[in-house]
Amino acid sequence: MTHGSRPAWTAHRLLWPLVTLALLLAANAAFNPSFLHLAWRDGHLYGSLIDILNRAAPLMLVSLGMTLVIATRGIDISVGAVVAIAAALAAWMIGGALVMNDGVPTHVSRFPMPVAIVAALGAALLCGLWNGLLVARVGMQPIIATLILMVAGRGIAQLITGGQIITIYYAPFFFIGSGYLLGLPFALFIAAATYALLHFAMSRSALGLFIQAVGINPSAAHVAGVRARRIIVCVYAFCGLCAGVAGLLISSNVKSADGNNAGLLLELDAILAVTLGGTALTGGRFSLAGSVIGALIIQTLTYAIYSLGVPPEINMVVKAAVVFAVMLLQSSEFRASVRGLAQRAPARVVRR
Repeated sequence: MTHGSRPAWTAHRLLWPLVTLALLLAANAAFNPSFLHLAWRDGHLYGSLIDILNRAAPLMLVSLGMTLVIATRGIDISVGAVVAIAAALAAWMIGGALVMNDGVPTHVSRFPMPVAIVAALGAALLCGLWNGLLVARVGMQPIIATLILMVAGRGIAQLITGGQIITIYYAPFFFIGSGYLLGLPFALFIAAATYALLHFAMSRSALGLFIQAVGINPSAAHVAGVRARRIIVCVYAFCGLCAGVAGLLISSNVKSADGNNAGLLLELDAILAVTLGGTALTGGRFSLAGSVIGALIIQTLTYAIYSLGVPPEINMVVKAAVVFAVMLLQSSEFRASVRGLAQRAPARVVRR
């Protein structure tokens, strides 16, 4: 099979994201000979690749939720604040105090850990539901509706933490974000399970088609019998829930919750990951696998920037430049214009 004069595989939407990821991995390996090295210690795998997978898990989760929102022509710039709210609430409920009991330091918890996790996820779900209702029922523009929570959410998180960084001492909670299962980070299993459930729902039911229909033309989808408003509310609620899980992973990994900095700029990384993965910002077309690959690209690029010793004050510029170059490569219009210029250049030389 060919696509015009080119093989069909060159037109696959995941080609350029995979090529970008491979190039970043190769660049890391070239500058760091031990980058691809894996070692088995203390019952699990160690190595740079494992570290990237572990740190990319929260971004994968947020990106999966963001994918569905963008597929419906929406955007959610409040996910970073929702991460902070979920992390702050879980940390506050689990407790951040140690007391001496007969000379033995003992953790004091306000609530049992399962109750804290359910409360944190419930709060994140309500945040997503709030965004969905503002967009679908009130009729606000998605960026305005989520901007409200983006601003207010940071304040809510800081109210929960009292403006302080809450340190968590409860060891079982650490397993969520920094524990290992079958030699791999447990956070990776959470991200993989979320992706598997979403992929099953999108491919084995009509939900994927409904989301695409809403993204392509909400009015036509409504006329065709698709409950567009309900779908929009649900995808925003799911996006909030994904951000809540990411907040648990992050707070568990760093063993603390910072209402001011937790999840800061995560919404931008998630949007970049989704677009790098081939999901159209205009709605309709989306790729769950592409978003996961995009999250890995972002995290691998971040790892490369820090490992190469790029000064902190310019690392965001480097990151933006690389993402810009990748987006140009993914643009079929840009590639067509470059091919046109390349074909016209020899003709000009011959005329001379």
